[in-house]
Parts: sequence; structure tokens; C-alpha cells
Amino acid sequence: MIGSGTRAAIALLCVGAAGAASTEIAAQRVSQVEQQIVQFVDAHSGEAVGLLERIVNINSGTMNHEGVREVGRVLRAEFDALGFTTRWISLPETNRGGHLFAERTGVAGKTILMIGHLDTVFERDSPFQRFQREGDIARGPGTEDMKGGDVVMLYALKSLHAAGVLDDLNIIVAYTGDEEDPGDPVELARRDLVEAAEKADVVLGFEGGVGSMNSATVARRGYTDWYLQVTGERGHSSLIFTPQYGAGAINETARILNSFYLELSGEEYLTFGAGVIIGGTVTTYDTAQARGTAFGKTNVIPQTVTVAGDLRTLTFEQRDRTKERMQEIVSRHLPKTSAQVSFKDSYPPMAPTAGNQQLFEALNQVSLDLGYGTIEAIDPGRRGAADISFAAPNADALAGLGPLGAGGHTPDEEVDLRSIPVVTKRAAVLIYRLAKEGSGTE
Repeated sequence: MIGSGTRAAIALLCVGAAGAASTEIAAQRVSQVEQQIVQFVDAHSGEAVGLLERIVNINSGTMNHEGVREVGRVLRAEFDALGFTTRWISLPETNRGGHLFAERTGVAGKTILMIGHLDTVFERDSPFQRFQREGDIARGPGTEDMKGGDVVMLYALKSLHAAGVLDDLNIIVAYTGDEEDPGDPVELARRDLVEAAEKADVVLGFEGGVGSMNSATVARRGYTDWYLQVTGERGHSSLIFTPQYGAGAINETARILNSFYLELSGEEYLTFGAGVIIGGTVTTYDTAQARGTAFGKTNVIPQTVTVAGDLRTLTFEQRDRTKERMQEIVSRHLPKTSAQVSFKDSYPPMAPTAGNQQLFEALNQVSLDLGYGTIEAIDPGRRGAADISFAAPNADALAGLGPLGAGGHTPDEEVDLRSIPVVTKRAAVLIYRLAKEGSGTE
């Protein structure tokens, strides 16, 4: 949870920043339109929290398809009222609830793709179900990951509409319904997001910041599943290590995993955790359910082992090179054993690029102009995979633009409500400046 010291620091930042923002506005470091954006967000912050409470109280665990669709219906009505063309994308082949997309076309200029997600990790049988507010802290499923960010996206666009500039902008909004557990095949589950990114110049992700609300993400690691299958000669344990029976499947597995650690660990941004291991005489493993069984005896040489793990890398080059090194390690079999490693790419890496850095610098300037201070670029090792990674290869990308929270994926999940108007103003002014820059207008 957010500690008392952090909360106090946030309070000082919010109060101090409000005064600083007024000073900067008076000094005309922001335009008249940007002043209108700021005023709208401040005037409607309570309304934004009310919407957050409403959608948090709708269970939308990834596998609660109707709940995901219900959150989508609530947000769709809001975007319809703003004049967006909205569509619900049903993908029954992936066994997921679907996605909400909204789009509007303005004058020539940059096209901006904004990404959120409707689902949470808390399914219908979770005891953690309701929005609860204690002062400026709100607890509840999805408050931080990422219904708070979903609300920020909407109210940033509402503020642009109130300032009279939304009609000029090219905006695509994508709310996926299965970010926490993507449907299979992932190529189909993310097809529409990739197609939207191919039309975009800029991609903005609204999951929350890390550590403080003065943070943003210019790079994050991708995610690949790996599966290791090992076999050995079954026989009486008293004959293990003989030329006839060899080392056994479990010893071969231990060699491989230890070699992964010795030869691959220590490279920056590379991790390759083994999450499940099942070994014995007879084993089963269901990749879809992530569970399995094993039978074996201490006096029998183990015949089969299955290991499942994840590989996280910052670039495609690092991912592909690591796969080759893992395959080479696996190929050095102990006597009378065999092994194979296979990979299933899930989330691509969001590699650091010059364009991403330019977006970060633009956000930092917005924050300074609004009086909210300098933005920190988050170490990619502190971030997990996210949907923006599917879009990032096609456009400049910046993530972590949502509100400050803590305890994501746990019953302690919470969001600091004071951060919502701050990040909403920053996002709205950033979008306005990017679009104006792309259109060549002043």
C-alpha cells in the first residue's frame, strides 16, 4: 500500500503544484486553451472519481466476459457523447470478452493512439470487489490497474472538448478486454490494436506511474513463455550414472537450469525465471491451466521433466539472441538424456527509441509549464509487459501516464485520488501540443 510518508509527499506536491501551476499560468507559460483544459479538469475532478467508483464496482475479471462488456458499455456511452465513432470488437475465437475502440478524425496532423484496458485480475469469485474510499485514497479492484487510467483517458479528452479543440484532433482510443490474460492466439487478440498503431504517429499508455506521479515509461520489456521438456532412461535407481541408464531426466534438468543461471544471468534487463517444474516417472502438464501432476519413486530413475518459465527482454535482438543461447545450452545432453526448449512469444518488447525520448521530453516540458515539476524516466527493469508494447514498433510511444497507486494485483490495490487531476491535465496538454505540432497550427 502507499505509505504515510509517500502520501504526505504527494499531498505536498499536489498542494504546492496547484499554486505553482497558477503562477505559471499567470506567467503565460501555458496558452489560453491550456488554461481552459486545466480549469475543466479541476472543476470535474469529483465527477471523474464518481465514474471511477462506478466502473470499479463492476467486476471485470478477464474471464468475466459480461463484466468486461458492461464496463465497456459504460465507457462507450461517454465516448459516444463526445462524438467519437465507437465499436465493440467481439473475438469469440480467443475466449475473451472483446475490446472497445473509439475514433474521431480532425484536421491533418498527428494521429494519437491512447491505450487502456477494461479487465482486472480479480474474477467473480474474488472477495475483493468494491470501491472503498478513505479520504484521498480509494481501494478496490482496478483502482490502480487500470480503471483509474481509463478515467484519466476519458477526462483528458473531455477537457479538450470543453476547450473547443477536440474536433481538430485525430484520436484513436483502444480499451482492450484481456490485458491481464491475453486471448489465444495473441496475434488475433491484438490484431486491431496493431492495425490502429499502424495508423498512429504517437502511442500513449495510461497504466499508472511507478514510485511517484512524476514518472513515465520510455521502454519496457517484452514477455516470452518457454517450455523445457526433458527425458531420460527409466530404470532402477541403483543403476543411475551407468552407461546403460545415464544421468536421468531430473539431473539433466538441473544441469540445464544451472547453466542458464551461470551463463545468462547478469545481463542488463534480461530475466528468465522458471516458474513451474514437474518431474518423475510419469508427468502431465496443462499449459492452458498452468497445472500438472507427477508420479515417481525414490528407487526409480526419473524419466520425464517439464519446466515452464518466462523470458523478459528489452529488445528483439536481446530476445532472439537469448533464445539461441538457451537452445545451445539445452543441446549439451548428459548421458542417455534428451531435451528440447520451445518458446511462445507473448508481449513484444517496447524498446527505447529516440522518438520515445522526444515524447518523454515533451511530457516533461508540459509538467514544468503546469508547475508539477520534473518527470523521471522509469528503469525498464521495474515494469512488466503491457499492451503498448504491441503498438510501440509502429509509432513513438510513452507509457505510465495514469494515476499513482500501489498494491496492483493484490487485495491492497489502491489509488491516490489527488493524482488523477494532475496526470489528466498533463496528458490533455501533451495531446493538444502534439496535435498542434503535427498540424502546423498555433
